Amino acid sequence: MSTAAPAVEKVEKERASAFLNLSRVMIVAFVRDRMALFFVLLMPLIFLVMFGVLFKGATSPHVKVAQFGPVQVLDDIQGPGRADLDKVLTITKVPDEATGLEKVRKGTLDALIETGPDGQPVLHFSASDQVKAGAVQAVLNSVVQQANQDATHQPAKYTLTTASVEDNSLKPIQFLTPGLLGWAIATGAIFGASLTLVNWRKKRVLRRLRLAPVSVAAVVGSRVAVSLLVALTQTAIFLAVATTPAFGLKLTGNWWLVVPLVLCATLAFMSIGLVTGAFAKTEEAANGINQLIILPMSFLSGSFFPLDNSPGWLQSLSKVFPLHYLVTAAQSVLSRGGGVMDALPAMGGLLAFAAVMTLIALRLFNWDDA
Repeated sequence: MSTAAPAVEKVEKERASAFLNLSRVMIVAFVRDRMALFFVLLMPLIFLVMFGVLFKGATSPHVKVAQFGPVQVLDDIQGPGRADLDKVLTITKVPDEATGLEKVRKGTLDALIETGPDGQPVLHFSASDQVKAGAVQAVLNSVVQQANQDATHQPAKYTLTTASVEDNSLKPIQFLTPGLLGWAIATGAIFGASLTLVNWRKKRVLRRLRLAPVSVAAVVGSRVAVSLLVALTQTAIFLAVATTPAFGLKLTGNWWLVVPLVLCATLAFMSIGLVTGAFAKTEEAANGINQLIILPMSFLSGSFFPLDNSPGWLQSLSKVFPLHYLVTAAQSVLSRGGGVMDALPAMGGLLAFAAVMTLIALRLFNWDDA
């Protein structure tokens, strides 16, 4: 027993040393690779800034409103006037005020209208999307003005009271930040895992590692650790930029949940890279396969634009991709007041996806090109 303990301790130290040395080599290689730095860190940041500026002036042709209880200013509109209103406004009746307000906070609906204690219509909107907030206020103000005009020779019959369900400092960047962050993390993890695997196999590094006194766990663990570190760096940079006065993203109290979300998502996207890296024989082939996966997944997962008004089949298709769950959960916890129960299902699904894809990668894995 006395001689076995030092031997075990020596083996553990050697494993830890191998893990740290491999991780250090990978980090140095990543930092020195200017092309990788540009595509993984700088290019997504450029998209964040560019889209953040462009979408400030975006408009929305249709808004969705929840109605709680009878609202005379809306219920009185009939005939052609009602048909015209339905072209710009979709009204969904909700059973109680709390349900309606929760849907507005989460972005499912754009506003809630109800009758106040004094009989006047009250509009609750979401300031997290100022475009929709402005559109819904404009539509309802127009309705109120028309109702006042109909009440001829009388004092104003209706006045509209508006109230934000969030802080007024929130801006449209709240949608762009989680979406583009998810795209950046997916791109970095998939390309990082696949290209590393193909490159190491092509240069016979895998064969050397197999013959060297280095465990497979140390090799895989170091690659995973570096990918997680890169993903956390991307997250920190994105949040630092988005929360500057130039953009004004205000984080909710549970924003920190984006950290475990990002870690779970990175493992899921790495598993995709392991599959493509195990399948592809050259870096060019890996690049092509990765692009075929990342581009459709990014557009169909809501990274660049919302899918609220897209066909139902397209919204169902988006749920196939792991990026959809990262983007949706990140939007909820970062700026819509979501909590642990909004993040846990997404994290569980991402980890399950990673486990399945990793098993597939193991079946396809080869140490050599042959």
